Amino acid sequence: MAKNGNSLDQRTFNKLSRLYIIALSAIAVSVIASQILIRKHLNDQQSDSTVINVAGRQRMLSQKLTKDVVALSSEPVLENRLLLKEKIKSTFKVWELSHHALQQGNDSLGLPKKNSKAITQKFKTLNPVFDTIAVATKAIIEKIENVPPLPVSAFVNDIEKVRANEGDFLSLMDDIVNQYDLEADEKVSWLQNLEVWIMGFTLLVLLGEFMFIFWPTAKSVKNTLAELLVAEKRAKQMAVEADELSISKEKSIKELRALSHAMDETLLFARILPNGQVVHMGNKFSRLFKFSKFGKSALIWNVLSKVESEQFAVEEIITKHKKTGWQGEVKATTKDGDDIWLEMAIIPFSPTEDKSELLIIASEITARKVAQLEIERLTKQSFEEKMSHQKIISSKIIENQEKEQNRIAKDVHDGIGQMLTGLKYNLESIDTKDVEKATAKIEHLKELTTSIIKGVRTATFNLTPPELTDHGIVPAIAKLSQELSKLTGKQIVVFNKTDFNQRLDSLTEINIYRIVQEAINNAIKYAESTHILVSLSHSRNILSIVIDDNGKGFEPSKVKKIKEGDGGMGMTFMRERINYIGGRLFLNSEIGKGTRVTLNIPLGE
Repeated sequence: MAKNGNSLDQRTFNKLSRLYIIALSAIAVSVIASQILIRKHLNDQQSDSTVINVAGRQRMLSQKLTKDVVALSSEPVLENRLLLKEKIKSTFKVWELSHHALQQGNDSLGLPKKNSKAITQKFKTLNPVFDTIAVATKAIIEKIENVPPLPVSAFVNDIEKVRANEGDFLSLMDDIVNQYDLEADEKVSWLQNLEVWIMGFTLLVLLGEFMFIFWPTAKSVKNTLAELLVAEKRAKQMAVEADELSISKEKSIKELRALSHAMDETLLFARILPNGQVVHMGNKFSRLFKFSKFGKSALIWNVLSKVESEQFAVEEIITKHKKTGWQGEVKATTKDGDDIWLEMAIIPFSPTEDKSELLIIASEITARKVAQLEIERLTKQSFEEKMSHQKIISSKIIENQEKEQNRIAKDVHDGIGQMLTGLKYNLESIDTKDVEKATAKIEHLKELTTSIIKGVRTATFNLTPPELTDHGIVPAIAKLSQELSKLTGKQIVVFNKTDFNQRLDSLTEINIYRIVQEAINNAIKYAESTHILVSLSHSRNILSIVIDDNGKGFEPSKVKKIKEGDGGMGMTFMRERINYIGGRLFLNSEIGKGTRVTLNIPLGE
């Protein structure tokens, strides 16, 4: 694991985060830009229908105005002429207002104050005709309203002007209406072309994200899993090597302890020649084996025992190890027939340059040996049970690791892999000529892209939570609770009573995280809980984490012994982990009243 946050999981998380930000930013920019352009164009077109409607109405109003004006010439009754005058006056007011509003704009009519150069030019041609009709109409109204009213003959010329210019006005107004309609069609056509360009650009963005982001991301996750498998294999090899080193170290410590004990206490000692002849023997050694004569016939193995097999064993040890030395336990028998156990060391040394001797240093361990044999006899069965127990735990740990790896691989293959394949086929099946279907598929592709991002985040979250490496155990537990709440619908709450925020050793943090994860999962899977509370508090030396649930509870005695077949492997793993970090675990549960798991972890100074 690298330092400064450069671990494998951190590098993977940072890389994926950058890629997702780029992908989402590109899609967001595309959508925002398209919306801005389309809305701007739609705003420009909002008034087109109103303009065309008002312009078309002008033709109708001019015809109505002309009709009523002409009707005056044949109406002899004054009251009727006054009624016609009011109609002409009302029609003229609307006709005149609309004519000026089309050119200068009018908020009440919803007309903008902008026209194209072509329409402005056509209005310049129309205005003299309009002015002629307007002046004549106003003159007719004034003469009728004159007191006393003037006869029809007084405004016959004005009526003729109106009728004579009415045809020109209609013709020119038709040109203006047609020009308005043509410009509106051009705007619609431009908007259609804009939508096609936006759709093409969005497709290119999605295709680019698939080729340069999502497909490389899938490969990256695959490579990450491969690296994790290699790391696991390397860890197993390191564990084997560590066991071998431990055995070697224990052997060396045992040899040094035996030699130190012999040299410090010097209980029994003797000097012999390489052929086994006794040169000197200490008093305590002599008294124990009742040896008082020195001679060429006094061989050390004959002194130590009168049993032939024991003599042969001592002789073989000395002959075999006279140049290298030896340390171990030797069975001896006194002349009285008492069995004696000696812890003996044979050390080669040279008192002079041309003479070699062996120094024998021993201590009597008879009582200890007898007790040891008895203990070994009594504990052999228990030891075998513990070894079997440990083998079961080891096999279950490996089995769970394999299941977890298979689950992650299956999630990537069945989930993300299939969604990426679906994304590829959907992209290839888009027909840009069919705008409606292409738009619908683009919306589907956006949803599929969101599902892929969620799948990759879930896969990377399940490997090792980035919050644990970046921020520590409290944010990691909070994130775990949040994610599990979303996935299961359970109410999982984290309450940091004392605002604990210290960083611990990485192995301590990952073991605490796994224990809490196991406890929450047990509450979800087996306890049928609806509410789970994770409480944290700490003092100077202890961090306490309590996981409470309102589930159905159980009998703790049923999970204490794996061999009884009542389950409890999850609890065993939790105890193994808490023991590894030097903490303590307490389990309290009662059927129908929920479960409480308490962790107490020591904090360093």
